[in-house]
Amino acid sequence: MSELTIYPDNNAQPVYCSTDGAEIGAKLAEIGVQFERWEAGQAVDANSSAEEILAAYAAEIQRLKDEQGYVTVDTISLASDNPAKDELRQKFLSEHTHSEDEVRFFVRGAGMFYLHVADKVYKVLCCKDDLISVPANTTHWFDMGPEPDFTAIRLFNNPEGWVANYTGSTIADQFPKFEA
Repeated sequence: MSELTIYPDNNAQPVYCSTDGAEIGAKLAEIGVQFERWEAGQAVDANSSAEEILAAYAAEIQRLKDEQGYVTVDTISLASDNPAKDELRQKFLSEHTHSEDEVRFFVRGAGMFYLHVADKVYKVLCCKDDLISVPANTTHWFDMGPEPDFTAIRLFNNPEGWVANYTGSTIADQFPKFEA
């Protein structure tokens, strides 16, 4: 189940928590983050090909491309038996920004985005059917957990894809990790 928890950025004591999708979307919209739920146009599962997944969500993908100018779309899957899972997890766990939006739609599985905006940290548990679009230059980090098992659709403005600009901050170490 999707969940938003908000903390002051100087301690890990929550000041807000909700599992209501509409509330999550409204609260994130206040900081310029898009959050919505999608339904597949056809059945997809862990064995679906990238082409089948993209076809199942073609209308939503095209809408975002038209609205936001995204030029590249792909899928990413990571399973708990991936030998590089620990290295990949560490890559995303440090606070960073991107020069473009970070857009993820969870086809299956889950992951945790942490958004550091002003003096707050927004911890967003994204699950199957959740779309999150983190605006360019927003400080954040991502945790796929110690046993990742997810598939996500990614949209980019930059054909080169995911490029991180690390802040050097250790703030991510102060907040609970995703241990699902």
